[in-house]
Amino acid sequence: MVNALAREFHTASLLRFALPTVLMNLFVGLYYIVDGVCVARFASTDALSAMNITYPTFFTALAISIMLATGGSAVVAKKMGEGHGEEARGDFSFLALLTFLVGLAFSIACLVFIRPLLYFLGASDVLYPMSRTYLGIQLCFTPAIFLQMFFQTFFVTAGKPKIGLLLSLCAGCTNIVLDLLLVGWLHLGVSGASLATCVGYSIPAVAGVVYFSRRRGTLYFVKPRCTWNVLWRSCSNGASEMLANLSTSITTAVFNILMMRMEGEDGVAAITLLVYTQYLFQAFFTGFSIGVAPVFSYNYGSGNRQRLARLFGISVRSVLAGSAGVFLIMELFAPWMVAVFAPPPSPVYDIAVGGIRIYSTAYLFYGTNVFTSALFTALSNGKLSALVSLLRTLVFLLLGVFAFSSLFGATGIWMAGPFAEAVTVVWSLLFLKCRGAQYGYLHP
Repeated sequence: MVNALAREFHTASLLRFALPTVLMNLFVGLYYIVDGVCVARFASTDALSAMNITYPTFFTALAISIMLATGGSAVVAKKMGEGHGEEARGDFSFLALLTFLVGLAFSIACLVFIRPLLYFLGASDVLYPMSRTYLGIQLCFTPAIFLQMFFQTFFVTAGKPKIGLLLSLCAGCTNIVLDLLLVGWLHLGVSGASLATCVGYSIPAVAGVVYFSRRRGTLYFVKPRCTWNVLWRSCSNGASEMLANLSTSITTAVFNILMMRMEGEDGVAAITLLVYTQYLFQAFFTGFSIGVAPVFSYNYGSGNRQRLARLFGISVRSVLAGSAGVFLIMELFAPWMVAVFAPPPSPVYDIAVGGIRIYSTAYLFYGTNVFTSALFTALSNGKLSALVSLLRTLVFLLLGVFAFSSLFGATGIWMAGPFAEAVTVVWSLLFLKCRGAQYGYLHP
């Protein structure tokens, strides 16, 4: 049987190959959007702001769980490949137990300090009660949130990626249905939205415990093999993935704090609407880049430089076309997108429409930066991939938001994203050019 990664790709076939990953990312983005629409329409835009205040805590939890999952997966998969199956299962069991305990510790620590934590993240007296309710419920489910990320990664390691995909779809559909029921019909507001999200996240966690307890296949629970060297290697392997999510946590908190000072609760709600549009439009670039990465990895490993160069050309053209398309959509349809969450006339609507039109320029460069980072990951250059991510999600974004907000006020906050992506794309193009001959995607 011919390996699917070894075939000849053209533009249409490469896009078809990446389509499932793009659709999966779009679906995940869609159920976040349904979450936001239900809260904004059936509760209030203040409730939407209150949810956004809590997101840095969630992103931090996600960062830690992703580090343990992706880093641990590399360690376990390597041992499986070396024929040390029993050791791999012992390490897997140890990491699963540790992930649960770290999630539990994170939950307890945040619950103890929830009041100062939320005010530190930018909550006002108006938003604090709703933020506390939303975060308090999520913290009770934090161990499940940790485990769902862990098991989703290890389903792939166990050779069962379709189970992970199916569970993601089930979790998303459950979240959407419960949002409509709890927030739309029963009018439970942020508590209903939080509960819907947590139940959705719990499905892969519970299913993972059941599946890996059955002692079937190549990977299942055994007596944990408590070796701290495994923990160290897992953390070091997953550090770059953790860094990207921690960067999101930091920048989200900074944006919320600055917007609260300058525009109040309405400003935070407007920033939240930008986040929801990002879930949708970034799905194409993220899904495409992740989807084509294995093809680059395979052809790099086989030494087929001619095919690498052709794949690179197709990918660049696709990303540039997508960038132009997303920019035009955001410029032309910003009023309609915002109106789904906050109908006019309202301060939130006015702030969000103007801000999104400023921010939309970022999408002219965003796709190139995401593809560059994914490409270097596919070519086993994790350091360069992490550097590109760090520059765009933290270094230049923070530099831009502090500089432009001091010069232009609230308008400057919206300008930070385009600035960060535009400056990063210069570095991305430089890295692509300098490494092109080494990897063969520029000079077959």
